[in-house]
Amino acid sequence: MKLKLSRRELALATIGAATPLRLAMGAQSSSKAELTRLSMPGLYRGRVVSVRHPGSIIEDRFQAEPIRRMMDRGMRELTGAPDSQAAWKVFFEPGDVVGIKLNPVGMPYVINSAEVTREIIAGLESAGVKRRDIVVYDRYRAQFLKAGFDKFLPPGVRWMSAVEDYEEIQLGIEGYDPDHYMDMALVQAGQDLKNATHRRSYAARFITREVNKLINVPLLKDHQSAGVTLALKNLSHGLVNNVCRSHSTRTLNACGAFIPAVVAMPVIRNKTVLHVLEGVKGLYHGGPGSDKRKQFVWNHQTLYFATDPVAMDRICWQAIDEKRVAAGMKKIAEDLPDQYSTFIRRQPEHIEMAGALGLGEWDEKKIELRKVEL
Repeated sequence: MKLKLSRRELALATIGAATPLRLAMGAQSSSKAELTRLSMPGLYRGRVVSVRHPGSIIEDRFQAEPIRRMMDRGMRELTGAPDSQAAWKVFFEPGDVVGIKLNPVGMPYVINSAEVTREIIAGLESAGVKRRDIVVYDRYRAQFLKAGFDKFLPPGVRWMSAVEDYEEIQLGIEGYDPDHYMDMALVQAGQDLKNATHRRSYAARFITREVNKLINVPLLKDHQSAGVTLALKNLSHGLVNNVCRSHSTRTLNACGAFIPAVVAMPVIRNKTVLHVLEGVKGLYHGGPGSDKRKQFVWNHQTLYFATDPVAMDRICWQAIDEKRVAAGMKKIAEDLPDQYSTFIRRQPEHIEMAGALGLGEWDEKKIELRKVEL
């Protein structure tokens, strides 16, 4: 059943639509990290590789060998390298300390898999990265453990979090770095705009001090406020604190501005060198969590590869919309609230705004999608 919007809610939605880019461009960042040839949008601006294998999931179980083949082909197709080892060496070398950003929020049905994570670790090892120099991460320790991520890591691979668990008010900076933050004129109701801590989102010490490169491993999911939660949002809401201000109520939604402003922080932009989106399973409505949303989970049987998060997100947004239309639903940007997705206007346009901030390629005519069927 659709929820009827009041005039006030519609007015707020219209106002919100007019200002996000201005808000994002007005954000201030105090963050330093070396700009390199690998910094986003990386070596392959506008290139996205999708690799589909119908045997990647059978009876709801991920299949290791098909996924190994998907990873091998995807990395070779992205880089043009003659073999998998050479492909991984394009990005990584001995002495690198590499973080892997997972995502447990889609529990219980759409979360990162052991099979994909292990193949990424194997790829890093083939490039000469030692297991002790591989750090698997999510922001919340409790959710990392609940998802079971710690149980499938090979011996010697480390894992890390920023804080213990989710909180509605996220102003503590234990686990975060006071020297790296994004300052935006946006606070939750009752907070003080003049208070710097209320206006800022501080980067986790994991990304500022523990690793010199990051692999982003997002999922294929719908999101109530952001529209989609793909490569960009896996970074913006997983690597900093004080994120609830971006979507604090169903009418106060600023994801369109907040997400690109965070990802543009040099410590995130310059360290994130590769995105491997896990789309073997996807969630096309009611996200980000899949609890009580199983009817919207589907087997997409695809992995995506890119150095450009904007191009990747545009392609994967289309994949979710195609599934929604096939299921008789409206596209994300055209939909209205229901009992599963209550925000009055979702903001997938954060992807285009990220393109406007130079984080990647939004123009579909300049996006090169390489589709592989195994």
